[in-house]
Amino acid sequence: MPGIVVRYVRLIDRISDYVGYLAASLIFLMGGTLMFDAFTRNFIRMPVHWAIELTQFTLAAYYFMGGAFTLKNDSHVRMDLWYSTLTERGRARLDLLTSVCLIFYLAVLLLGAISSLQYAIATDERRFSIWNPSVIPIKSLMVACLILMLMQGLALVLKHLAVLRGEKLQ
Repeated sequence: MPGIVVRYVRLIDRISDYVGYLAASLIFLMGGTLMFDAFTRNFIRMPVHWAIELTQFTLAAYYFMGGAFTLKNDSHVRMDLWYSTLTERGRARLDLLTSVCLIFYLAVLLLGAISSLQYAIATDERRFSIWNPSVIPIKSLMVACLILMLMQGLALVLKHLAVLRGEKLQ
């Protein structure tokens, strides 16, 4: 494979790792926020109204930020009826097909996310609650993470093409 392809795959893999590890650390923020909420609600008898919503936003960030990392490490769920019986090239062909389907799905999802973000910006969309937070930051993160997942999907396609050519990209 050309050097630019190898560099692209390595760069996207590195970014996916970084964002994935950052996402994994969000579990501590979620746990701390929920413990703070439980403490203020049960011991001080003064509930904070933002804790649950902050945890929901953090969970959404955790989910989206972990997407490219999951793709890169092949950690997604696969229904293995005959996949393990295929040769390496056969698996690469099947993975190439599913990667193209994934890219199509992510592209459609990205178009919807961009539209949703544009609406949120135009209307200053907020959650209807006592805290009333803006949804623009989480929708912006969703768009950025979908772009990263698309880029990781392209890296997967390139990896599968390399296997079909008898090469390794790693």
